[in-house]
Amino acid sequence: MSHPWAICEPAISREAGLKTRLFINEELHPGEILSLGRGTAAVYSARTPDHSHDTNEDGAAIISLDAETAVLAVADGVGGARGGEQASGLAIKSLCRAIESTVGEERELRDGILDGFEKANHTVIDMAIGAASTLAAVEIEGNHVRPYHVGDSTIIVVGQRGKIKTKTIAHSPVGYGVEGGFLDENAAMNHKDRDVISNMIGSTEMHIQVGPILKLARRDTVLLASDGLSDNLHTEEIVDLIRKGPLESSVKALSEKATSRMLNPNGENPSKADDLTFVLFRLNS
Repeated sequence: MSHPWAICEPAISREAGLKTRLFINEELHPGEILSLGRGTAAVYSARTPDHSHDTNEDGAAIISLDAETAVLAVADGVGGARGGEQASGLAIKSLCRAIESTVGEERELRDGILDGFEKANHTVIDMAIGAASTLAAVEIEGNHVRPYHVGDSTIIVVGQRGKIKTKTIAHSPVGYGVEGGFLDENAAMNHKDRDVISNMIGSTEMHIQVGPILKLARRDTVLLASDGLSDNLHTEEIVDLIRKGPLESSVKALSEKATSRMLNPNGENPSKADDLTFVLFRLNS
């Protein structure tokens, strides 16, 4: 089911012609589907199913600039740090405002995204309570996409036949261990330090990783997700569930399978109860 757009910052958004959906401390069952540029977007977000905390510390945004251009984002408040929900919400809002300001000033979208990451970092640091968040975003221009990220929230671009065109590296000791070939994915998902992040919004040493511009083929799918997904499902499982079929079906399959893993640890599969948020985008033409 398709849902209407809302305005993030009314005065700026109306002037700049933006359409924005923010998802902060949301419970989206079964998710939301939105028409977006040349494709379709879907968003799912839910608090940890074991109810170990009262709020959803994840956030997400879909920012539509025009018929060809959009930005998608996911943020995950760092567990164990104070103010995780506030940090992820501030990260999402800071990104949204920076993009809106950039459009109003007729600057490059890339500049607005980078400004958003920087402003998010300064805003969270200024909370002065040790709060932190991940932040992952993709810039969509027609049939091209570019990823930006800080932390261990995942971005994957996959073709209809299951070919992974890009996958971000988690900014963590475990993530770098996988990239360097010292750990396989299964060992990483069960590692005692899998929750340790080495780069985050809310750190004076924060750095933004900017990926290459990729050309999307028709029916390619882009995924952004908090680690509630990647800590419970293997990459090949995720790819298999998102590469084809209606996005509604992918949202249902991803959320149900990840939630089942969280609630039913059996030793054979990874299991970590956590908030779960993901955004999907499928290029239709």
